[in-house]
Amino acid sequence: MPVNCLRDGDYVPDGVGGFRQAAGAEEVLERVLFLLTARRGSFPLLPEVGSRLYLLPREKASARQALGASYAAEALAGEKDLQVTGALWEESQQRLTVFLQWKGEALEAQVGV
Repeated sequence: MPVNCLRDGDYVPDGVGGFRQAAGAEEVLERVLFLLTARRGSFPLLPEVGSRLYLLPREKASARQALGASYAAEALAGEKDLQVTGALWEESQQRLTVFLQWKGEALEAQVGV
């Protein structure tokens, strides 16, 4: 079932009065981005939803990449057929790139922290 695309907390318009929808790998990336950008614990009835990536700036710079991969894996643990294969922390841009495998397809998601 396709999902509506989100950007900066808003649905993306499709230009004809509705919202753009994603399917397949794009749908998976939409869910991944939502789960990585939502703060873990911010949904009272679903405390396990979201990630702890917002905590990365508080950690030592040398630990951020490994912690980012760990936090991403924790946030995405419930996603079927999806594995976190690595992460790359870009200190100058305060951004984490998460490398993923979904049904044999390589995917990546970038999240600003």
